[in-house]
Order: sequence, then C-alpha cells, then structure tokens
Amino acid sequence: MRHSLSLLAFALLPCFAHAISDSSLLAAREAFRNNDSAQLASLGNGSGDRDPLAAWPGYWQARLALDNGDDNPSRAFISNGGNAFLRERLLNDWVQSLGKRGDWDGILRVAPALSGEARDADSSCWLDVATLNRRQTVASAPDLWQNVRLSDGCARLVEEQAARGILTPAQTEARMRLLLAGNYLTVARRLAAAANLGERFFTTGGAEQLVQQLLTLGKNNPVAALERAAASEAMFSKAQSGFLYGQLALRSAQRLNMPQALDAFERADPQQLTDEQWEWWLRAALRQQDWGRLEQLSRRLPEALAGKGAWQYWRARSLQALGRGNEATPLLIKISFEHNYYGLLAKEELGTTLEAPLSRSPTPLTLQRQLLADPDIQHALALFELSLRNNKPEWREDGRRVWRWALRGRNDEQLLAAAEIALERNLYDMAIYAAERTVRTHDFSLRFLTPYRDTTRRYASQLEIDEAWVYGLIRQESRFLNVARSGVGASGLMQLMPATAKWVAGKMGLPSYQVNDVDTNIRLGTWYLRHVLDNLSSHPVLATAAYNAGPGRARGWQAAMPLEGAIYAETIPFSETRDYVQKVMANAVYYAGAFRQPGNTLKSRLGTIPAR
Repeated sequence: MRHSLSLLAFALLPCFAHAISDSSLLAAREAFRNNDSAQLASLGNGSGDRDPLAAWPGYWQARLALDNGDDNPSRAFISNGGNAFLRERLLNDWVQSLGKRGDWDGILRVAPALSGEARDADSSCWLDVATLNRRQTVASAPDLWQNVRLSDGCARLVEEQAARGILTPAQTEARMRLLLAGNYLTVARRLAAAANLGERFFTTGGAEQLVQQLLTLGKNNPVAALERAAASEAMFSKAQSGFLYGQLALRSAQRLNMPQALDAFERADPQQLTDEQWEWWLRAALRQQDWGRLEQLSRRLPEALAGKGAWQYWRARSLQALGRGNEATPLLIKISFEHNYYGLLAKEELGTTLEAPLSRSPTPLTLQRQLLADPDIQHALALFELSLRNNKPEWREDGRRVWRWALRGRNDEQLLAAAEIALERNLYDMAIYAAERTVRTHDFSLRFLTPYRDTTRRYASQLEIDEAWVYGLIRQESRFLNVARSGVGASGLMQLMPATAKWVAGKMGLPSYQVNDVDTNIRLGTWYLRHVLDNLSSHPVLATAAYNAGPGRARGWQAAMPLEGAIYAETIPFSETRDYVQKVMANAVYYAGAFRQPGNTLKSRLGTIPAR
C-alpha cells in the first residue's frame, strides 16, 4: 500500500515569501502579450529571487528586448543566476534571435552555454548554420529536407546544406517539388536561389509545372493522375518521373488502393522518397499480405526506419510467414522488452502474455522531500498552483513544460518519487509522464493510473463495455485531466466534442449538463462509446477508430475481406488515429492485467476486422 500523504502534502509544499503577487504575474503576462515594455519594467526583474515565479517578468522583458535587437537584458538576466528553466529558455531565444539577424559570431559565442539536450531543435539548426558560415563542417541532418514545415533555423540550414552540396541533387530537387506542392513559394524561391537552381521550377508550361499539376490532381484522384503521368512520361526527366510516381503512390496507399500504390512505388525514385513514403510502401505490401515483398522492402529501409519497433515487428511477421521463423525470433525477442503496442505483440508471438503487474513499494518519503526541495520541481509545482488558484490554463501548460524539463536526467527512483508527488496533487498527466520515463525499475500502477474508478466502473458496467478498454481510451484522450481541452474544442476526460456531447445528452434525456464535470463526462463518453461499438460490428478496434476519426471513416477503412486487426490498425490512413488506436488497445491490455481480467491478450482484442 502506498504512503498516505494526504496529511503531509501541504506540509511538504515549497514555502516562498511570494515576492510577486498573482495579480502582478497576470499583469506581466498581459503586458508581454501587448509588447508593453514599460509596464513590464514597472513589475521588476526577479531573476535572482528565491520565489521561482518572480523571474518571469524579467524573462519577458529580455524577450521583448531581443525582438528589438537589444541583447543586454538577456545578458543581465542570464548572468544574475536564479531560475534555471528560464535561463535556458532565454538562451535558446537569444540564439534564434541572433540567427534571424545573421549574427553568426554572436551565435558561436552564446551557443556553448547550451549543451546537449538544453539546445532545442531550432537553436541546434541555427548553430549549424553559423558553423557552416564560418567554413567549418557540421554533422549532416539528411532527413530535414523531407519536412516542408521547418522552423526558421532548420529551413535556413537546409538551404545551406543544398548550397554546399551536403544534400544530394536528388534531395534538393525533391525538396523543391515538395515545397511547391505545399504552396510554400517563398521558401521554395529561397532554396532555388541558395542551390542555384534558376527558374526552371517556376517556368509556366514547363515539365516541373506539369508535375505540380498532376500532384494537385492526385490529391483527389490519384487514378486519373497516374494515367496522365503515364501518358506524359516522355516529357519528364527520370528525376521528375521518379518523384511524381512516389507522390502518387503515397496518395494511392493512403486511399487504401494498395495494388495501384505498389505499382507506382516500383516506378518511384528511392532517393527522393521521404520516410512517410517508405512506410506507406511497406503498409501497402502489408495490407495485401504480400509477405515476400514486405520482407524485401524491410531490408531496403533507411537505417532510422529499419530500427523502429513497428518495422522490426512486421519484418519478423513476414519472416514467419515465409517459413523463416529462426530469423524472426531474435527480432521478436528484442522488441518484446519494449513496454508498448509492438512489445506486447512481439511477446505474444513468442508465446508469452503480459502478467499482472507486480506491486512495488512506494519511494521513501526522504526522497520525495529531497525532490520537493529541488528549485526546478518547486517551480513546476508553483506554476500548477498558480493556474489552479486563478483558473488560467496557460500557466498549467507552463507548469507541464517546467515539470518535463525538471525530470531530465533523473534516475528511476527519482522519477517514481516525482510521479508519486504529482499523483498526490492530482496531477495525473504529470505522474504518468514521470513513471513512463523509467528505464529499468518500473511501476505500472503509476504508468496506468485508475482515478475515478467508482464512476468509470459504474457506467462501464451499466453499458456492458469493458472497463479496461474505457480506461485505455481515457488515458490516451486526456491522461485523466478533467479540464483538458483540445485544439479543436474537445473537452474533459473523454474529450467530447461540443456537438457530440449535445447529441448524446439529447439521446440520454439530459436537459442540462457540464461537459467537464467528471461524472457527466464519463457518463456521456461511455454512452457514445457503446453507441459506436453497437454500430460497428461490436468490434472495439473499429469503435476506437470511430471515437477518434468518426464512424464513417472507420467503416471506410475496412477491407473487402476479413482482415487481421493488427493489419487494419497499421494501415489506418490518419497517423493520429493509427497511433491512437494502437495505444488505446495496448493500454487496455495493461489495465486488464491490473484488474486481473482473464484471457487478456492484445491479439485477441485486435481480433479480425470483418469485411466492409
């Protein structure tokens, strides 16, 4: 049994002199948003104050100054010591500001203070740009060219790589075509200038323009685009044709027209394929259950992709199907140590199943006290408390950032102690985050928390749906944060969209309701989950996909014949929904183990998806 800390929780909270009031902090944030430097200056600079929240106005002052090209407030804030999180954050801001100004020497002076994981992705790119501009070599980042949505620093780095021949001509031209297909004209013109590509990509009536026209057609009608590509092939260079077929193959695969996709991928240029295209080539073979082709493709994958658990698992499955089980076993053994969807599948392929998680003694109170005395943990907890006192979700988001930052480099025992500290304060998402980061010593009761158990069990029982599945879904939707709100407006533990909540409430005869109320949210969410389950062959995989992407899409992704559940899940066209379904179903296995449910395997839960 865990320590009961309820009586100790407030005694262990950090105590500050509160050098800055809540009202001053809220006013400072508003002044920063309004670019009001004078108002910020009137609130002081608490970078050296013991109250971790007192440093925020000084940080914002320095940020506004950077926007005006003034580095002195940043230099002063960082030299004053104090809040480590904000110092690191400001150093990254400073590097990025210097990069946008083209001050390469300035970057090379500031960047050494940002070592290893302290440097964010954009700052790392700007440092590489500065290094290249000082005629020094840097380690290449060959995958950057694939992403059209890059930060300013990383976009500039790709341009520098192209100009210096670090990217191959095929990669540079493929990036140009990707940018034009996404209508990133300004970025494309910068890349063309950097790589000395001239105007051929922008010439009206030229072959590159026709490539773009066929890509536009292929977004909605890849069949027609492929027919026109074949008819116009004499107009294209090998590189143009290879790029076009790769893009149309991707569109075909994502529409689940796998025979067409496989044919087009065979005509594509492998040098111009992005990681996404490689993965969909494998998914096309998998959906067709063409195990020979899948095995061959898995050997051709770029190194970073070949090491992913997904493709290690499916390579092992293809080897089994080809009668080469002796080659599959080492792969499955390696993956089976991972505590995730593919780890569970690999374990079951080896003939073992997940046992009920072993109980573990809680971490010592002395370790928890040590963590509570840590200034970075204090900073995170203070932000959570500020958010709660003032009902300001933006401060909670800052608290989450600081909490994640404060756990960098912690050992397993410290992580588990941090998880228990978060759990005691009902910071369920942060408790899970801490518990998931352990390497050797694990506590699955912290990774798979069960708050609101009476409510969840009651509604799951009334509706005759699996409680473990409901918990698996809630964990993925909100990490048990009852005030969670998505970018598209979904609310509460089960992330109900307003229209869905209103429709369900009407069906249930609820004239009024509060969607963020725990009981109401679970009641509405489980009713809707039961509804989609009933309308989708009573199959939990289809219902899970429908809960995320809608029933129509879940049905549309079914095949013309019965399909193994794991193959259906792997070939869901939406990456968010694919990841969601896999995690919810894996979560359910862990919860079922904790609830001592019999016959609990992931493969049985995935089952067979009936024909459309």
